[in-house]
Amino acid sequence: MIKVITVPLREDLTEFTQFLWKYEVPHRVIETEHSQELWVAHTVSADKIYELYELWRRGQNLDEISLVSHATKVSGPDFIHTLKNAWFSALLIIASVVLTFAIGFGDNFDLLRYFTIADVLLRDGRPYTSGIEATIESMEYWRLFSPMFLHFSAPHIVFNVLWIWVVGTRIEISLGRGVLIALVLFTALVSNLAQYWEAGPLFGGLSGVVFAYLGFAWLWDRTDTHLRIGLPPAIMGFLLVWLALGYTGTLEAMGLGAIANTAHLVGMLAGFVFVPVARFMVKRRD
Repeated sequence: MIKVITVPLREDLTEFTQFLWKYEVPHRVIETEHSQELWVAHTVSADKIYELYELWRRGQNLDEISLVSHATKVSGPDFIHTLKNAWFSALLIIASVVLTFAIGFGDNFDLLRYFTIADVLLRDGRPYTSGIEATIESMEYWRLFSPMFLHFSAPHIVFNVLWIWVVGTRIEISLGRGVLIALVLFTALVSNLAQYWEAGPLFGGLSGVVFAYLGFAWLWDRTDTHLRIGLPPAIMGFLLVWLALGYTGTLEAMGLGAIANTAHLVGMLAGFVFVPVARFMVKRRD
């Protein structure tokens, strides 16, 4: 859900919420210690609901305003509104697309090696790495996170950026940008380290973060009663099936390239682990 307003407890929102129910606008009023918050579903334009609230607060009859039909029957969130309130998700996508094309989907090895988790050199056509210890010693800390921006095929990056947009924007808008940034940094780090220890430094992609998003959103919605991200419960079935297809080699046989199965599994588990951290961050912020 998306927060529209925060007002003092003494303000009576009963009339306004009755109006919203009259036009079947899914919403919720949440009371905190010193204030109350109006939240609306992702399928409603929060900006337009806020406009209605301002008109109502000034005493206008909302039933006479043509804006009503536009504000309460939106089939999906307004793109500009989403972009404005979820710019970090957009930034992740832009960085991934730009860097993926810059490395030529892996063909530009001279550039690629600056973004792998550990430096890689080619000798007689074979890769050699100085190891992650050298990354730490040389203070090239960006390498611990930068593999998430590297993609090696078109289906790979399309799959990832779609999920980053669909799920990431929901998390960013519902729970806050700080929660999303912390989730990305934590899950990218642990999934990258796990994949490195499993298969070496030549890997990349946002898949670990995507699986973290999905695992996080699934568990959050199962354990929170009011701030729902809104993914269907069946998403867990998708995750488990995808992991099974990856570990059995089916996805590679389908032409999707080498699959970072360890990053997927560890990313999903990291998403689960991050739920109580995110809940603490949200409560502390509120």
